[in-house]
Amino acid sequence: MDQMEVEKNVAKKENIQTQLQEETLKSFESLEEGQLVDGIVVQVTPEYVYVDVGCKSEGKISTNEFTELPEVNDTVSVVLVMKENKHGEVIVSKQKADVKQLWKSLRQAMNDKTPVDGTIEKVVKGGYDVNLGSGIKAFLPISQSDSQKVEKAEKLLGLTSKFYVERLYSDNKANVVVNRRKYLEESMESNREAFFNDVSIGDTVKGTVKSFTSFGAFIDLGGFDGLLHINDMSWGHVTRPKDFVKKGQEIELKVIRLDPEEKRINLSLKHFTEDPWLHFEDKYHVEDKVTGTVTKLTDFGAFIELEEGIEGLAHISEFSWVKKVSKASDMVKIGDKVECMVLGYDIQAGRVSLGLKQVTDNPWNSITEKYPVGTRLTRKVVKVTNAGAFVELEEGIDGFLHADDLSWTKKVKHPGSELSVGQEIEVVVIESDSENHRIRLGVKQLSEDPWQQFCATYKPGSTLEGEVVSIADFGIFVRAPGGIEGLVNKSNLSESREETFEEAVKKYNVGDKINVYVVDVNPDKQKAAFSVKEFKRKQQRDEISQYMSSVDDDNDGAFTLGDLLKNKNN
Repeated sequence: MDQMEVEKNVAKKENIQTQLQEETLKSFESLEEGQLVDGIVVQVTPEYVYVDVGCKSEGKISTNEFTELPEVNDTVSVVLVMKENKHGEVIVSKQKADVKQLWKSLRQAMNDKTPVDGTIEKVVKGGYDVNLGSGIKAFLPISQSDSQKVEKAEKLLGLTSKFYVERLYSDNKANVVVNRRKYLEESMESNREAFFNDVSIGDTVKGTVKSFTSFGAFIDLGGFDGLLHINDMSWGHVTRPKDFVKKGQEIELKVIRLDPEEKRINLSLKHFTEDPWLHFEDKYHVEDKVTGTVTKLTDFGAFIELEEGIEGLAHISEFSWVKKVSKASDMVKIGDKVECMVLGYDIQAGRVSLGLKQVTDNPWNSITEKYPVGTRLTRKVVKVTNAGAFVELEEGIDGFLHADDLSWTKKVKHPGSELSVGQEIEVVVIESDSENHRIRLGVKQLSEDPWQQFCATYKPGSTLEGEVVSIADFGIFVRAPGGIEGLVNKSNLSESREETFEEAVKKYNVGDKINVYVVDVNPDKQKAAFSVKEFKRKQQRDEISQYMSSVDDDNDGAFTLGDLLKNKNN
């Protein structure tokens, strides 16, 4: 009985082996060369991976075809290259299987509009070669390679990214066109929408400094940009954005503005610290003397930083009490430490008005005591005008010498004919007005007014000998003793009514001595009127009076004008 059981079991095992061999044979016969099949890893050596694909023997695959070696019992897809070669070996290829699978996935990705992975390897005409793996290369037009214009094609070499498959010409050769720009733009838009949905004003975010402009820096927040404005880099004065952040630097920033409609994001570095203006009035008050640093010069003044975030303006009019400052750079330069006074402020607007001159004494306040009327000085002429000249009394303070105050007697039409810049002259203060910042000077006031002396000596009706100094259409000017000039009007030049002015004036030349009668003297207006005609009449009257007096002494006075004329003729 036992022998019979053993024989039955042996027979049963032989039947099972026969069935397995038949099934294997059927499976082997159903396989076709070039077919993609799944194999089971049965052994892994340093050189080969052995795979059971249901053939008489295992196929072997070089380990070079694997990026990562499999383990025993792992499933590996391969292409059956040859069921049996002349050595009875099964030839399989994982590389060909990978190509088949990649082509299949590429077509699927194009149909489904899903991205694939690739690496930009080479610059070619009009774009790049992109390695999609398994030896398949795609063409990437340069216009579709980035979300921004590519200035240097080499910049993208070696970049691994995702791409959309735009066109797939053939399954049999790698003729593929891909698009990276579309993927980036979609990712950027998706990331931006998520940012606006998830982030609120006041949140802290991370970003990478992408590029600079004159007004700040653009920060990459994940394919889309936020703006870090120059005014939001620091509460203090910022001249160059590059002084605060570096290109490629990853930084944390505060979100201070979100505008989903305009897709604008404003970021800040300074908002990590408290606004210094919140405590301005605890430190600063109007008329306080403070020290600051000059940070910027303009045509209208200088900006002065009192502390980080607190910056004031000193207007050019507040630079000096006495100097006329045309350029701020004439007085201060960037980086100077200066003392100034707080003149006013507006916390809401973040403005402080500062003054430089207010920390020094105003010399005009004591000008009357320093230069009282009557003070004699010798100073230099610094400017000549049509009306007179400016004479520097001290740095920043000039006195004005009017042309009328140059001479008592000489009419000065052009001050430049008497004075020149740099010339030292003696002057006297004739007016000192501290309130209106004005000092008047005089030269003629250094001596007595000759008009007063002339007026006292020569009353109307008196006569004098003068000199012809000029001849005009309306008369002749005569210089009297003391330098006084008076006018002999044309009507007073000749006593004869028949003689015209043109005939009478021919008798005189400049420099001639002439006797005149004083008609009128006005010292206030510095005018004098002379007459030749009246002088001759007075001369005649004096002669008559003298003759009459002498005759009265000789007889009873029976004498007539005819007798006088008769005697003169004799």
